[in-house]
Amino acid sequence: QVQLVEAGGGSVQAGGSLRLSCAIFGYTYSGYCMGWFRQAPGKEREGIAAVCLKERIGYYRDFVQGRFTVSQDNAKNTLELQMTSLKPEDTGMYYCAAAVGTGGWGLPQTYKYWGQGTQVTVSS
Repeated sequence: QVQLVEAGGGSVQAGGSLRLSCAIFGYTYSGYCMGWFRQAPGKEREGIAAVCLKERIGYYRDFVQGRFTVSQDNAKNTLELQMTSLKPEDTGMYYCAAAVGTGGWGLPQTYKYWGQGTQVTVSS
């Protein structure tokens, strides 16, 4: 049974950093995308970063490019998201997700497995 467990959320001031980690159970990365999504109150869930392909290529939304870094570690069986220069608009519930087929990396319907989420709050 696949289980994804996020950790590392919290409250920080604008300009600060956080590192999110997603522990992966029952799933081995094989090239299908693993991604990070976030959902702010009253908004739809949006993809912000993902690792795809056997080369573990990182994909980013333009509003996090240069500030966030996504990585996947098979030895630790984790997916991580290093977030720097955080802004109040980065506030939301952050979810990791794992796909079992191909599709757009930023589309929720591409992913089959989801974690329960971890809250990130950035104050100005």
